[in-house]
Amino acid sequence: MSKIRIAEYILRYRKEHKLTQGEFGSLLGVSAFAVSKWEREICYPDLFLLPQLSDILGISIDTMLGKT
Repeated sequence: MSKIRIAEYILRYRKEHKLTQGEFGSLLGVSAFAVSKWEREICYPDLFLLPQLSDILGISIDTMLGKT
C-alpha cells in the first residue's frame, strides 16, 4: 500500500515559499491549527480541499495520495 504524502508536500511548499502555517491555511480557508495537524499527519485535509490543494502545490491529487 502506498503512503499518503500530503504532509511532506505541504511542509515542503510552505517552507520553500516562506509561509507560516496560518498564511498557508488562509489560502485554503482553514486555520493554522488544521495545517499543523496535516503536517504532523494527525489528520488529513478534507476531501473537498484536495483539488484546491493540488492547484496550490502544483501536483496531482494522485501524487499527494502516493499513487504515482
